[in-house]
Amino acid sequence: MDNGTAKGRHGKESFDHICKVMLIGDSSVGKTCLLVRFKDGAFLACSYISTVGIDFRSKIVNLDGTKVKLQIFDTAGQERFRSLTHSYYRDAHALLLVYDVTCNESFLNVREWLTVVEEHASPDVIVMILGNKADMNGERVVKTEQGERLAKEYGVAFLETSAKTGLNVDLAFMAIAKDIKAKRSLRSADKDFNMGEFIESKKQSSSCC
Repeated sequence: MDNGTAKGRHGKESFDHICKVMLIGDSSVGKTCLLVRFKDGAFLACSYISTVGIDFRSKIVNLDGTKVKLQIFDTAGQERFRSLTHSYYRDAHALLLVYDVTCNESFLNVREWLTVVEEHASPDVIVMILGNKADMNGERVVKTEQGERLAKEYGVAFLETSAKTGLNVDLAFMAIAKDIKAKRSLRSADKDFNMGEFIESKKQSSSCC
């Protein structure tokens, strides 16, 4: 992993670590909405145009005095763009694999996406599965337990999110940033960081939405 320290120049904010995060998953599961919610604290209406190829935004988060710059790549889910996005996997430090809790097909395709991750991403990449649109309980077809079970099978973290309400969106990105910081830290206290335990202690229940 790249571990560089950048100093502020020309008024730009400095940071201690930089990491590349990719949002992957089927088309229309809400990847762009999650990115905009995290970056700008806003919710995109359903009228936005689907991502073509790759989109990119960045945000610096402060973790106990350590600034981590997240370079977040929003990828197109359509089949015709997937070969293009595969080339970005190798340098990614973290992958957020998103499905839509109201679309069973997007959930079933998670296994296919995980196979692609195994083929193209670094062996030490951080992977988290996100069940998005958790606010739409009336239209839900994928149970929380199904997502948890799948994540446990693959040994990765899991959260249900809602780009509309903001449920667990910041937590997903902050957990990844904390994990990356811990892996690069020389302090034994940081090395003991457990992302799964951190998520369990911080996450909100989708039942409240």
